[in-house]
Amino acid sequence: MPQLLLALLVLLLAAVPAAALELTPAGRYASGVFDESAAEIVVYDPEVGQAYVVNGHMNVVDVLDVSDIRNPVKKTSFDFSAYGTALNSVACRDGMIAVAVEAAPKQAPGHVVVADRTGNVLAAFRVGAQPDMVTFSPDGKYILAACEGGPDDACSVDPEGSISIIDISPGLDKAVNRSAGFAAFNPLRKHLKARGVRLSHPGSTVAQDLEPEYIAVSPDSRLAFVTLQENNSVAVVDIPKATVVEILGLGLKDWSGLVMDASDKDKAVNLRQWPVYSAYMPDGIAAYAVNGRNYFVTANEGDSREYDEYADEKRLSKVELDPRAFPEGGKLQDNKALGRLKTITDLSDTDGDGDYDRIVAFGGRSFSIWDENGSLVFDSGDRFERILARFHAYGFNADSDKNKFDKRSDDKGCEPEGAEIGVVDGRTYVFIGLERMGGVMVFDITDPQNPFFETYRLDRDFSGDPKEGTAGDLGPEGVHFVPAAESGTGDALLFVGNETSGTTTIYTVR
Repeated sequence: MPQLLLALLVLLLAAVPAAALELTPAGRYASGVFDESAAEIVVYDPEVGQAYVVNGHMNVVDVLDVSDIRNPVKKTSFDFSAYGTALNSVACRDGMIAVAVEAAPKQAPGHVVVADRTGNVLAAFRVGAQPDMVTFSPDGKYILAACEGGPDDACSVDPEGSISIIDISPGLDKAVNRSAGFAAFNPLRKHLKARGVRLSHPGSTVAQDLEPEYIAVSPDSRLAFVTLQENNSVAVVDIPKATVVEILGLGLKDWSGLVMDASDKDKAVNLRQWPVYSAYMPDGIAAYAVNGRNYFVTANEGDSREYDEYADEKRLSKVELDPRAFPEGGKLQDNKALGRLKTITDLSDTDGDGDYDRIVAFGGRSFSIWDENGSLVFDSGDRFERILARFHAYGFNADSDKNKFDKRSDDKGCEPEGAEIGVVDGRTYVFIGLERMGGVMVFDITDPQNPFFETYRLDRDFSGDPKEGTAGDLGPEGVHFVPAAESGTGDALLFVGNETSGTTTIYTVR
């Protein structure tokens, strides 16, 4: 009899779904600076209980004492202005802090500066123009920097994009600093475009047009996956050889069968099907492996190019639609339909005759999982907007600096920005920061083919005043996961740097 009862109990427990993962705010540090990028990228040093936060407002790295996560306290700031005028990223490992420092002008070579935990500079490496992101490889042998190489406003100076790979395994004093560039792809423009790599600036070479944004490294430290956001592509880098081996065009997302709110003038949450495509254009990226196969996860934000002599963005109401492709184009161009939607000019005019043959918008409004060959394994589709409409309709698609309903529907929606992967109790999760709406989406991606939604945490107060600091956390930029074994608390932690509100928030993850 006891064995029968035990068997029934096991069956009953198996029928009960596991509780969803929860993010619970544990501590928060407020810089008191609004909308000046006072809290961007954040990383945690578990050995000394310190967090390092890029403060773009002061161009320093703020050092927070988080030994008591309930009460983060700013200890000091590290100033690296001797090496440049803008700090873009920070990473830490084994007592080293690596910082990406942009030059002035930003088209000049930048630096990756390595310091100890007290801010004492140990080494400085000259890298490509506009180092936008820096990271250590999982094995600790390499420091990598994505050097965007964006042009000046006149496009008169346009450096090549590159990925700097610094081999520190011999020691910082004997480190080997190499650059993986794209010059070898210059003769392959037509081939790359045919494979879905977007090359849009008419006066640039392929190497100049490609602009590395963010880096994810495979768990075996062999490959780096680098987002080329404006190019709607991901570069694959052989790290030991310091060579770009492939550029993966991500193609377009077909919104057939999906819904989006495409207007900021309809005064409603208006999720409808539209004849629209969009370019994924990912910003943040993270990598993991399942059964020996590499996958990368992208946060599909979208980004336009706007210079003095070139811009790639137009509202649909301001363009001419091909009458054969859109026989009722006038209705689509109404401001309460698609008229306000910002579209990509070069991808929408497929035959070069000046009118739109299709409608291509910026960003996937989603996250995606890809295999290492660039094949799409999963996309979250329209789930982000559906979730926001269901649980936060009153603040749906708000901007990060104003509590104004539906402000970003015509742009890129909630703008998924950062992607971070973490393992909790044997399950693998992705944490996606929503730059405009705020908050963090969490999906279980243990099975790359079948991810599922876990939770959405939003610590934003729509009744507050963003400028007065009473609206909570706004504009998540950096998301950093800390495993339970390294947190010192017994729980996994998630650090979020909120760029607009200038706050750094620590969550327990359980």
